[in-house]
Amino acid sequence: MVFKVTVRPVVRLTMAAVLATALVACGAEGDPGDTSTSVATETTVPSTSTTASAPESTTTTIAPTTTATTPATTFPTTTPTTSPTTTTPTTTTPTTVPGEALDFGPAEGDVLGVVGVRHDDVLNVRSGPGTEFAVIAEFDPTTDDVVARGATWSRPGSLWIEVDADGKEGWVNLRYVAYLGDTRDATSELIPDMTETRAETMLDLGALVAEAVVGDTDAVSVMSVAPSVGDLGEVTYDVVGFGDDSVLGARIHVFGIPDEGGEGFELKSVEMTVLCSRGVSDGLCV
Repeated sequence: MVFKVTVRPVVRLTMAAVLATALVACGAEGDPGDTSTSVATETTVPSTSTTASAPESTTTTIAPTTTATTPATTFPTTTPTTSPTTTTPTTTTPTTVPGEALDFGPAEGDVLGVVGVRHDDVLNVRSGPGTEFAVIAEFDPTTDDVVARGATWSRPGSLWIEVDADGKEGWVNLRYVAYLGDTRDATSELIPDMTETRAETMLDLGALVAEAVVGDTDAVSVMSVAPSVGDLGEVTYDVVGFGDDSVLGARIHVFGIPDEGGEGFELKSVEMTVLCSRGVSDGLCV
């Protein structure tokens, strides 16, 4: 794989070990995932190549905490009760959540993007840090303006961060958000690693490019934007899980030229956006 990204060192405490745990364990028992639809294999790849299977997307909702940096161990759930003639005072039932608050993660005000969620799914925002909490909002697979509130909660097998969602305070699984770096043309870097540059459909052409980006890593690819065809064919894949402490993966926007007879697509270009785990400086992962 020839995916090259310049990274810069930082003094800030690294999230490498924790992110690795989240990427490996988020789909394990105890963290069933948090997207609204079940995940299936993305596509049937042409006989000359194979496609990495997509990770399960997961959505989570977290209850508001008393402080941005240290969420409380109990996340209250408020339920008002009304009748035709009287209104009963609101009652609050505390819900104890396993795990603990962490003093690192996305800082308050950091802007993140949703990554690794299928085009036909959403990332759930929950009222508390876990799938047992109610869904209060949803983010589309390419949402790029998720604002962190500076609180991180560690649970067995997963990490959750508090975010703003449509004016509400909620929680999402850290596995499905990242800092978005610069976008550049990566066509010349990827073509040497591709088994073919032509496919019968844009779905298959995108899978070929995603396979080249995955290379010999343990990363997985997910189609985040479904194919469309006009003067050019287009499709977008997220490749996540590089195992690097700063570079989480890449979003690849694939363009194909349709054959005159409408029987296939030839690769025209690939735009690549780097996905960063810890932060971005001048468009580069830090």
